[in-house]
Amino acid sequence: MMKKKILSAGVCLLAVCSIAGCGGSSAGENGEVNVYNWGEYIDEDVIGIFEEETGIKVNYKTFDTNEDMYPIIANGAADWDVVCPSEYMIQKMLDNDLLLEIDTNNIPNASNIDPIFMDTVKEFDPDASHSVPYMWGTVGILYNKTMVDEPITSWNCLWDEKYADSIVMMNNPRDVFAPALISCGYSLNSTNETELQEAAAVLMEQKPLVLKYTTDEVRDMMIGEKAAVGVIYSGEATICKDENENLQYVVPEEGSNVWLDCWVIPTTCKNKENAEKWIDFLCRPDIALKNFEYIYYSSPNAGAIDLIEDEEILNNEALFPDTDVLSRCETFHYLGEEAEETYNELWKQVLSE
Repeated sequence: MMKKKILSAGVCLLAVCSIAGCGGSSAGENGEVNVYNWGEYIDEDVIGIFEEETGIKVNYKTFDTNEDMYPIIANGAADWDVVCPSEYMIQKMLDNDLLLEIDTNNIPNASNIDPIFMDTVKEFDPDASHSVPYMWGTVGILYNKTMVDEPITSWNCLWDEKYADSIVMMNNPRDVFAPALISCGYSLNSTNETELQEAAAVLMEQKPLVLKYTTDEVRDMMIGEKAAVGVIYSGEATICKDENENLQYVVPEEGSNVWLDCWVIPTTCKNKENAEKWIDFLCRPDIALKNFEYIYYSSPNAGAIDLIEDEEILNNEALFPDTDVLSRCETFHYLGEEAEETYNELWKQVLSE
């Protein structure tokens, strides 16, 4: 695990904690909360602080992808109280009545979330009543400046033969189809059969150039200079750049995906009161700051960002892209079961041929 502290010790968390009114909470309900989250997506000290302050035991488990998480929630195989999916998966969960409404009266710290992100939430959760933002970022290209001829600005480099056997792509349908669709001039939320077939064709054309399809290994491969170009999440890119000064991250000029992960409460929840306490706790500025320091992804928590004094961090374009970059980006939408199946089948065809 290569998480690094990126802020100075100048922020006095104890003082912030005191102001925020730490401690004094009752354990409520069963005295526990079952949390299902992405791997390496929280500062583990935060879990201990929550347990100490509230008396609530946290049963914590991780998943690798939205697609791995969804059937577990949908099948009611486990009583997860609070889960952290991405925007399009939240939309799918809502469409299938898998989420409980969150009592905003129990999440006063949600007021720290930047209104921009609450507006984004309404794209997939119309009343913003079932999800609370946690982390966000972009998808772009990480490249090694010593292994490419010139600065990369376009997705087209992923089809450039001079980078044969030195390109790393993501290994899931939506993330791998996005650059293909965008390169063809289409939306990354396309459901048009002809457009999807065209995108699959260009992915087939690219396949001989690809060193590996992966998600978890992109970071290590780029740091270790085993590849020249890789598609990657912005937070991972920032970690990579800290580990290898030859690496540069860019959101391609044609546009990309801007994603938002949020906390939700499944209908199978057994400890809703404690789930809401968990969400509220993570929205507290000092706690959101700790997670931002550890995870290296962008926080939607304006209160936490206000605590950052390091201008170098605030000016990091991977962590905080400007409005010009964001204006070129789209969030993923849930496209319905038929389109989802089409993406999956086309991706299987690309991999198998």
